[in-house]
Amino acid sequence: MKEKVKEYLLIITGVFLVAISLEYFFIPNDIAAGGLTGLAIVINHYIPSISTGPLVFIMDLFLFVIGFIFLGKNFGVKTIISSFSLAGIMTIIEKFFNPQALTNDLMLAAIFGTLITAIGMAIVFNANASTGGTDTIAKILNKFLNIDIGKSLLAVDFIVTLLGALTFGINVGLYGLLSVIINGIAIDKFIEGFKVCKEVTIISTKNDEIAKFIMDELERGCTFLKGVGGFTGKDTFVLYAVVGRNEFIKLKQFIGKVDPKAFITVGEVHEVMGEGFENIK
Repeated sequence: MKEKVKEYLLIITGVFLVAISLEYFFIPNDIAAGGLTGLAIVINHYIPSISTGPLVFIMDLFLFVIGFIFLGKNFGVKTIISSFSLAGIMTIIEKFFNPQALTNDLMLAAIFGTLITAIGMAIVFNANASTGGTDTIAKILNKFLNIDIGKSLLAVDFIVTLLGALTFGINVGLYGLLSVIINGIAIDKFIEGFKVCKEVTIISTKNDEIAKFIMDELERGCTFLKGVGGFTGKDTFVLYAVVGRNEFIKLKQFIGKVDPKAFITVGEVHEVMGEGFENIK
C-alpha cells in the first residue's frame, strides 16, 4: 500500500512540474512544444475563451475514449490519473494564480521549460505511468500501421509544432521543435539518472566481513569470484556487488575502516534487474 501511495505521489509531483513549465514558460510565450498541450496552445490562440487547462482535459477525455475503443484496456489507472491530473493542475493555476511568463526570452523559455518538463515526465515514466495524450495516438499508429511508437510520437509532435509555426511564426515554431528534440533526449538522461547504481569489485583480506556488511547492513546480495593474483600467483577471491549510490557511500566508509589497503573498482550501471531491484519484464 505504501509503495502505491509513493508511486501516485511521484506521479502527481512529475505532473506538477510539467504543469509549471507549461504555464510559466511555454504558454505565455506561445511555444507549442508538441503534445496535447502544444495543440491546446494553438487552439487557445484562435478560441481564447477556452483556456488551455480545460482544452487539455477535453482532448485527453476524447483520446481516452478513442484509445479504449482501439487499444482495449491497455490504459492503466496511473496513466488516467497522470493525464487528467495535468489538466486539473493547469486549470487551477490558470484560475487562481494568473500565471505570467518568467522570461520573455524565447531561448531561455524553451530551454528551461523543456528541462523542467523532462524532469517531470521522467518522474512519471519512472513510476511506470504515462502522461497519456499523444502517446495514445502513437500507440494506435503503431498497432494498425506498424510504425514504431517513437517515430509515431515524433511525427505527431512535429505536426503540432508545424501548426505552432503557422500560427505564431516560424521563429516560435522552431523553438517549439527545439523543445521537442531536447525533451526526448533529456527524458532518457533523467530516467537513466534515476536508475543508476554502482557496480563494485573488491579485493581484500577482509572479504568475509565486507560481504557480511553488504548482506546484513545494506541488504544486498554479493558474489565471490575465484581469481589468481598476477603478482603473487596465489589464489584469491574477488567480491562483486551492485548497490545504490547512497549504499555505496556506506560501503566505502566501512571498507575504509576494516581494510584501508583493499583494492576497489567502481563502475556505473544504468539499469539493474533481478532480486532486490526491478523485476525482469
